[in-house]
Amino acid sequence: MSDYQAMQAKLVAEIDAAADLDAVEALRVAALGKAGSVSALLKTLGGMTPDERQTQGPQIHALREAVTNALAARKAALEGAALEAKLAAERLDMTLPADAAPKGSVHPVSQVMDEIAEIFADMGFAVATGPEIEDDWRNFTALNIPETHPARAMHDTFYFPDKDAEGRAMLLRTHTSPVQVRTMMSQEPPIRIIAPGRVYRSDSDATHTPMFHQVEGLVIDRDIHMGHLKWTLETFLKAFFERDDIVLRLRPSYFPFTEPSAEVDVGYRQEKGRRIVGGHGDDDGHAWMELLGSGMVNRRVLANCGLDPDAWQGFAFGIGIDRLAMLKYGMDDLRAFFDGDLRWLSHYGFGALNVPTLSGGISA
Repeated sequence: MSDYQAMQAKLVAEIDAAADLDAVEALRVAALGKAGSVSALLKTLGGMTPDERQTQGPQIHALREAVTNALAARKAALEGAALEAKLAAERLDMTLPADAAPKGSVHPVSQVMDEIAEIFADMGFAVATGPEIEDDWRNFTALNIPETHPARAMHDTFYFPDKDAEGRAMLLRTHTSPVQVRTMMSQEPPIRIIAPGRVYRSDSDATHTPMFHQVEGLVIDRDIHMGHLKWTLETFLKAFFERDDIVLRLRPSYFPFTEPSAEVDVGYRQEKGRRIVGGHGDDDGHAWMELLGSGMVNRRVLANCGLDPDAWQGFAFGIGIDRLAMLKYGMDDLRAFFDGDLRWLSHYGFGALNVPTLSGGISA
């Protein structure tokens, strides 16, 4: 055995016997470091004659390669053993009882959706849903929104490049009103529904986001009038805010799909930088705040959906779910709803067992 082979056998044996990663590192430095034994041999190659370099060079390089491979193998073995030991120590006993403390929480938007559904269910409303990708006929035309209306402009609506099989433009719905259209076309009156869901518009600031949540209500029956609309909204808002002093003011407005149309204001007061809904807006310290849009369903919309406007009447309304959550639970920036910050959710979130009920309390 040559001196190089003997040195290789000695170093490899020491490496294989290393007890931990620190010992492996010490052996690496002693052999391959700047002042290491193998590194010293590599430095002698420059002073050798060509014949010596041809005979001894391959042996020195083989020594370095053998030591390098032995170091890598021992390091991998020690790291694998450490990982196995760690995994064994972290083993879970699945027969143990579950941790009773809840770890997650319900997002305020989901909670408010449940609150709204609970209140309207008590008034005889069903929950209706529809696709978030709609055609422009259901999203606009059927709702009496002409092609020249600014709501169709690209700065408000997210359009898709392709059209459907009937040549209609496809888009992300800008409101949940297409659900009303689908319901009127598929169900016979009387109809009482709410349509909660995600909607999309090209807008973003502290009170607007490109995606937000909206709930719309629709009632179709005989002899329906604005009084029914006002009573429904008052009953809902009193139950939602859990206050009896909710006062509404209806102002004439314009929406293509309702006639007459009305903006609905609610009385509120400012308290410690927060808007508190309740009270008469004309009282001292109180003001009016615009809350939602509403009106009687336009005759053209009824006809577009296959209903006889001389036989059936109805009302509709729409309100932002995110805005309701902000008003009720004191949040001041809509963008935080979608940031995914667990600290925010742990503060404003709701327990999974806090199911809204009229008997137990909507926001209990």
